[in-house]
Amino acid sequence: CSVLSMDNTGYCNDSFNSIRSSTSDEDMVEIAGSTLDFSNTEDVPPLDRDYGSGKTKAHVSVNGVPKLMDLLDEPVPGVGTYEDFNTIDWVREKSKDRDRHREITSKSKESTWALVNSVCDAFSGWLLMLLIGLMSGALAGGIDISAHWMTDLKEGVCLNGFWFNHEHCCWTSNETTFQERDKCPQWKSWAELIIGATEGPFAYIMNYLMYVCWALLFSFLAVTLVRAFAPYACGSGIPEIKTILSGFIIRGYLGKWTLVIKTITLVLAVSSGLSLGKEGPLVHVACCCGNILCHLFTKYRKNEAKRREVLSAAAAVGVSVAFGAPIGGVLFSLEEVSYYFPLKTLWRSFFAALVAAFTLRSINPFGNSRLVLFYVEFHTPWHLLELIPFILLGIFGGIWGAFFIRANIAWCRRRKTTWLGHYPVLEVLVVTAVTAVVAFPNSYTRTSTSELISELFNDCGLLDSSKLCNYDNANVTKSSNELPDRPAGNDVYTAMWQLSLALVFKMLITVVTFGMKVPSGLFIPSMLAYYHHDWAIFRGWCSPGADCITPGLYAMVGAAACLGGVTRMTVSLVVIMFELTGGLEYIVPLMAAAMTSKWVADAIGREGIYEAHIRLNGYPFLEAKEEFSHKTLAMDVMRPRRSDLPLSVVTQDGMTVEDVETMITDTTYSGFPVVVSHESQRLVGFVLRRDLTISIDNARQRQDGIVSTSRVFFTEYTPPQPPNSPPPLKLRGIMDLSPFTVTDHTAMDIVVDIFRKLGLRQCLITHNGRLLGIITKKDILKHVAQIANRDPDSILFN
Repeated sequence: CSVLSMDNTGYCNDSFNSIRSSTSDEDMVEIAGSTLDFSNTEDVPPLDRDYGSGKTKAHVSVNGVPKLMDLLDEPVPGVGTYEDFNTIDWVREKSKDRDRHREITSKSKESTWALVNSVCDAFSGWLLMLLIGLMSGALAGGIDISAHWMTDLKEGVCLNGFWFNHEHCCWTSNETTFQERDKCPQWKSWAELIIGATEGPFAYIMNYLMYVCWALLFSFLAVTLVRAFAPYACGSGIPEIKTILSGFIIRGYLGKWTLVIKTITLVLAVSSGLSLGKEGPLVHVACCCGNILCHLFTKYRKNEAKRREVLSAAAAVGVSVAFGAPIGGVLFSLEEVSYYFPLKTLWRSFFAALVAAFTLRSINPFGNSRLVLFYVEFHTPWHLLELIPFILLGIFGGIWGAFFIRANIAWCRRRKTTWLGHYPVLEVLVVTAVTAVVAFPNSYTRTSTSELISELFNDCGLLDSSKLCNYDNANVTKSSNELPDRPAGNDVYTAMWQLSLALVFKMLITVVTFGMKVPSGLFIPSMLAYYHHDWAIFRGWCSPGADCITPGLYAMVGAAACLGGVTRMTVSLVVIMFELTGGLEYIVPLMAAAMTSKWVADAIGREGIYEAHIRLNGYPFLEAKEEFSHKTLAMDVMRPRRSDLPLSVVTQDGMTVEDVETMITDTTYSGFPVVVSHESQRLVGFVLRRDLTISIDNARQRQDGIVSTSRVFFTEYTPPQPPNSPPPLKLRGIMDLSPFTVTDHTAMDIVVDIFRKLGLRQCLITHNGRLLGIITKKDILKHVAQIANRDPDSILFN
């Protein structure tokens, strides 16, 4: 039978399969073949730890027979924890938390100190949210400031101080004009510094070479740091976070080394000019903060289900600081990543996102008193006929999203199965070189993603120096307060074909970039609209002296449509976009585009980008959005099958320590049903492999007389033992007395719903009260894959 087999080969990507450990989230890190220990305390103790403080004498009764050690009376450290690459038992974790809460509540009536302890326990969740918000907001501000400076470093340096970026360098200059506010004598390009020229072919070539060299240096540092110190810092992180929030354990993925390296390499990757964003990685960074801070509070450190409630709130914090959208972040966590989201978590997510947004606003990383660089504010009303182009943008976004997912998954699969995956550093350098060489000649691909989106979202005014705002101002008088109709200048048409080339280039290069061994989020391709007020269709609603359409609005709707097509977000995406723009009047266009893009993308392929990467990596994620409609029964899926060996079980009173240890050695299952006897197969309970191993090792160390021939009892009362026999070992305390069971004729759609809604690890199958078999989460996933005509062996946690 396959009871949560432990011989998994898990890791988010193929190149770093060596990161397998049963230690805590931030204990061990491999550096050049040696292992360094960075922690004195461990979340999950290894199996070979000396749990006792030395052997202690067993309690002796009046007749000289050693008293049984009951693990209910004296809890054993390590019991109730989980191995790496295993699924938690949500039901057991929630039950443990309820028992802990009842104990604290009952003790609070006994003394003042116990009452204070109860109040502190109730307040600890809010304090933890405060700390996560402060830490994530501070890190996001540092990432924004550093990335802005290092992006400008590719083009030049400030003489007043090398730590100033281009914009800050020219703020204090008295020689800067408003039309050319990006030019000042304090900022020198590399050509100016090296060859003393600002114009001409040699200056252009020198700037070109320095741009490419800086980009290669940044990307090389990013991929090298990731590979050497924290392989889990690669990629977006959202597929793995969704899997972790569903109950899967990936030790080290949210550890402190991952946080440090992800923060540093995210700045390097964004600054290198690669076609990626920092939004997804910021969710990973915030979840790392949440996981690390959980270790300050016993309630969250010792309970995996409670910790996942905190991580759900941390995901909301990540989106809050990435887009400056606290409410959108909460909805993103609810709609996209969270598996279990109670009402209490909703309130705490809201509070944490608020604190993070306030912290980022206090830092003011962009100097515009906004949370993001591309914040805009539109007030021009939109017209009913514009719904048609908005829906067309939604159709384009859906087609683009479906194309991107298929192309990116095909490329990532090729990376995993060919020689390309063995050379991650070379791949990153080649993609960076191609990106830099192609991007530099086009000003719209040379700038950073945030600056490009800011320019595309911008609503043109008289004083704007952008090419996109180069309209003929000949008819504008200085005394006029209104903007008359202005024809487009030559720069507008030049900008349009440059934008078209930029769009095609970004679409193609992002397919290859997303999924490399550097932190990478998704770039939002945007579109822009022409200004044709003379067309007959516009004459009825384009009044003289008023804006006909708002080009920045079309860019914003196009960005929402493309992002919706890739991720299949709807509600949270619309809220994020209107929080960005500050205009409630554009909710309907955004809703129309987001919904259309989802419908079109779903018609082409049901999976979003995150679900596709979860399936590609073989993570045990049971998708709640998929419907199970096939008519199969539990007996068709359970193990063992007719051709398999009998089910491995533990009897409640008929096995010795040696028998149990032999069964553990000969199998790889993560747990065993406990039955009355092999003949009756009447179910008593369920015991985890890890708990058995730890308890037996602990009993050998702390209880005299426990040997291989000692009897193991899972019964409430132990029968009298023959004289001169070794003392028995009572393990009822580690047994789950209420394992979830269904009958063999239960429909599989009901079983799948039970696994989804209760978060089960396994479900036992009975017939007339007798144990027949077992269904694990892995069996469910394999069955779903088989029905969908996919390879069931792809569920390998690989």
